[in-house]
Amino acid sequence: MIVVLKPGMLASVQDLGRHGHRQRGICPGGALDTLALTMANRLVGNPDEAAGLELTMGGCELRFDTATRIALAGDDFGAQLDGMPIWPCWSVPVQAGQTLKLVGANVAAGKKGMRTWLAVAGGIDVPPVLGSRSTDLKAGFGGLAGRALKKGDRLPLGAPALNSAQLARRRFGVRPPEWAIDVRDFGEAIPLRVMLGPESGLFTPASLAAMSREPWRITPQSNRMGSRLEGLVLERKRAGDMLSSGVIPGTIQVPPSGQPIILMGDAQTTGGYPRIAVVIRADLWKLAQAPLGGMLRLVQVDAAEALQAWALQQRHLLQMTQGLAVSGWPVPPTAAPQPAVSSD
Repeated sequence: MIVVLKPGMLASVQDLGRHGHRQRGICPGGALDTLALTMANRLVGNPDEAAGLELTMGGCELRFDTATRIALAGDDFGAQLDGMPIWPCWSVPVQAGQTLKLVGANVAAGKKGMRTWLAVAGGIDVPPVLGSRSTDLKAGFGGLAGRALKKGDRLPLGAPALNSAQLARRRFGVRPPEWAIDVRDFGEAIPLRVMLGPESGLFTPASLAAMSREPWRITPQSNRMGSRLEGLVLERKRAGDMLSSGVIPGTIQVPPSGQPIILMGDAQTTGGYPRIAVVIRADLWKLAQAPLGGMLRLVQVDAAEALQAWALQQRHLLQMTQGLAVSGWPVPPTAAPQPAVSSD
């Protein structure tokens, strides 16, 4: 059992998402950074789809009433277990009665951050809804009563796959992921690789060129539904309405203001704004961790580059899992590469 002493700004139960229900208007939701949650789950012996906690901007405190094992992945919020530092991508044993504290964003190591994900051995055992334990904050179902966590909440844990010796094994860590595009190549802006969308032809050539050339700021009006960007106005060749079309996480829509919105996990399933581009699946984790007020650059790539980036990410997960298996750590049967394109 986990007792929420302080929930922080926004904490919720999330797994890999509620898939296969778009025809009912139900978004997949789930952890905004599925890579981070997957890594954390494997570090505590869970199946990839086990539910964990998505913690926003730190500032939370959790007490563990039973001995277990935990792992964090995502932004570093200066986590401490009874005063002992815990770093992302480390698997750590927890004794009954210990308290996990996460310092707020912009404090830990002088870094900015947005979200981190906590996995606990056995997973968060709330009742599944439509095949998922994820919280749909917009619709108000799933997770714990369909809402963000609050002080005093008690979260049940499932039966861990780890035995007593594995639960108590001394802490260990794995290498965090590193990929081809380095933030340092772009100054302070985080690079997001994108492919042109189906309505990109509605925009002027100058706007299409500027989309990749100019930086974009993430505004405070952003949330789990989408990141609203501020920068150069993207102009269409001519005004006019269009029929609503299907959208997925990563879709970049441009409303009449000319300021783009990048849709995220809790976004609607259809939209009526032109889809100028889409963030490649391998880079969605960067958007999930990008801080409010942070800067982005949209880097245009083709399908071959997008598939290569996804393969590189999956290779990192495979190498991590193979390393865990060699060390005697249990590897769940679901620890297999994910497809580059979602089935939704």
